[in-house]
Amino acid sequence: MKNLFIIIFLLNSVGVAVAGDKQLESYISSFDYAARKEMKIDSKGLIKLLKEGKAQLIDIRFKEEYASWRVGPSINIPLNELPKRLNELDTNKVIVTACPHKDRATIAMVYLRSKGIKAKYLTDGLIGMAENLRGDNAKEFIKAIK
Repeated sequence: MKNLFIIIFLLNSVGVAVAGDKQLESYISSFDYAARKEMKIDSKGLIKLLKEGKAQLIDIRFKEEYASWRVGPSINIPLNELPKRLNELDTNKVIVTACPHKDRATIAMVYLRSKGIKAKYLTDGLIGMAENLRGDNAKEFIKAIK
């Protein structure tokens, strides 16, 4: 619950009109303990969903960050571009937002959920994802998603 209050504060501080957004109000009003668990996924769970074709990984870092290193298969949609690029999301899949430390990924997940999109954030971040895709795991993963 503490994270939710932080997210609301961050959204307000970047100029998002929280009070006027009925969908965000609805999401927050219906937030409960089950929703807290539902909004998270770790890299092992994400890898499983990606192998099954049930998830889309969205790296919400800035383009410069994404250019320096990335975890495939991901699509780069920086957080500040997300509202304009919603049409690039496959809403038939679970959208998993990711960044190295969860802060921007959590904001993106709340935004997407407020729009009615099934979204989760990657709890161990892109660094955790990279760790779980080393060596034989990477070969197995690449083979599975092809």
